Amino acid sequence: MELKVLIIDDDEGMRLVLKKIIEKAEGFELVCEAESGETGLGLVEALSPHIVFLDIEMPGMGGIECAKRITDIAPKTFIIFATAHENYMPEAFEVYASDYLIKPFKIDRILTTLQRIKEIFINKESAVVHTPQITRDSLSKLIIKSKEGISFIDCKDIIFIERENRSTLIHTLTESVTTSEGLSEIEERLDKALFFRSHKSYIINLSMIYKIYPYGRWTYTVKFKNTDKDALLTHDRYEQLEKLFDV
Repeated sequence: MELKVLIIDDDEGMRLVLKKIIEKAEGFELVCEAESGETGLGLVEALSPHIVFLDIEMPGMGGIECAKRITDIAPKTFIIFATAHENYMPEAFEVYASDYLIKPFKIDRILTTLQRIKEIFINKESAVVHTPQITRDSLSKLIIKSKEGISFIDCKDIIFIERENRSTLIHTLTESVTTSEGLSEIEERLDKALFFRSHKSYIINLSMIYKIYPYGRWTYTVKFKNTDKDALLTHDRYEQLEKLFDV
C-alpha cells in the first residue's frame, strides 16, 4: 500500500523540492499539488490523502486555518507544516501537526518523518486498554432526528460517534445512523460514566474499547469490539483515560 501525499504551497519552487523528496521515499505517492488552501481543501475531500504537506503563509486561506478545516473533514490526515516561519509552531501543534519543517528543508528530516508515519500504518502492535467497570446505569435511549425520521438508539449499543464533514455518524452494533446534530448537542444527552469525548470529532463508548495505539506524535487510534472502524484520541485525552483506568 502506497500512502497518498498532497502538497499545498503557493511557492512552485518549494512544491518541486517536496515532490522530488517524496519521489525518493519508498511507499509514497504524490497524488496532487495545490497552490492555495481553498483548492487544497477540495483535493483533501476528493482524494483523501494520508499526508498533507502544508505551507502557512499563503494568499487567501492561511495554512493554520486550512489545517483546522482538514482536521474537521478528515481528522485522520497527517499534516506536516513546511514553512519559512518559526513563529507559528504553537498554533501548528494545536491542530495536531505531525511535524513542523523550516525552509530550507533538510532532506533526511523529511524522510525520517515520512518513515515514522509509514511505520504507524504498518505497525500492528498496540497497548491493550482494559474495559472499565461502569458504576451506574447508562441512559437507555438516545433519540435522534434525521431526514428519514426519528431513531431510538439503545445507548449500550453505541460503539462510537464521529463528526464527518457536516454530518454526525452514530455507529452502533447493528447500524450507522446519520444526523445533522453536532457532537456537543449529543454529548449532553449521554451518560458521562459510559461515553468519553476522545477528540473534537469523536465520542467513544468506554465499554467498547478493545485497543489503543499511537497514530501520530500527539494522537492515538482507538479500536473497538465488534467493528473494524476506529476513532481518534488526543494526547491530553489519553492522559485522562490513563487516570480513569488507573493505568
